[in-house]
Amino acid sequence: MAGPGSEARQGIVVFWTRRAATCDECRAELPPGSWIRLQDGAAHCLDCADLGHLVFLARGDAALTRRAAKHSGLAAVVVRWSTARKRYERQGLLVEEGALERAEAECLSDADQREARRLRGSEARVREDARLVEDLAGAIRLRYPGCPADAAEAIARHACVRSSGRVGRTAAAKDLSEEAVDLAVRAHVRHQHSPYDEYLMKGWDRGRAREAVRPAVEAAMARWRASA
Repeated sequence: MAGPGSEARQGIVVFWTRRAATCDECRAELPPGSWIRLQDGAAHCLDCADLGHLVFLARGDAALTRRAAKHSGLAAVVVRWSTARKRYERQGLLVEEGALERAEAECLSDADQREARRLRGSEARVREDARLVEDLAGAIRLRYPGCPADAAEAIARHACVRSSGRVGRTAAAKDLSEEAVDLAVRAHVRHQHSPYDEYLMKGWDRGRAREAVRPAVEAAMARWRASA
């Protein structure tokens, strides 16, 4: 997310270190887990960077973070290197204590309203997901009349899981295109009606495994395309 040259893009950046460091200004030894600011190739502890009076607000509460940042005359983004993802990731903000207290008070005052909006949004998403599943299942049964009804519903549910990146969340699936329907059915048949998963467990690469099961998958899909 961030790097040593990112301040011009997102304001003041503070790095949450994983290794011991030394402040180039006061020469203090900083243990792993310290916060430092890099400027012109030099590392500064928070006190030397004039940020020592700020308090840390961890990420996770979007409303609180937004309000604290708005009220804080001085703020810094805290990032830390992720060894798994090979990039800097945002951990939270350093903000003025008074700004955080004001933001907390505001969040408490309208917590009920925000919870009600969240619930309304959640209910709307549930209704939308149910409609997507119903529409896709209907399209599957129409294009594959030999597909059992429970299998069509299972395919649609799996394909439409929110944030999954699966075919059911694509614009093509929402338009009920034949290509999207075929992709969803083919994925189901490949995993449920062929030895594809067994080949993967044996260490086969996906291309080889898919080619091996292609005849069985196409045959099963052809049977389902025939009238029940």
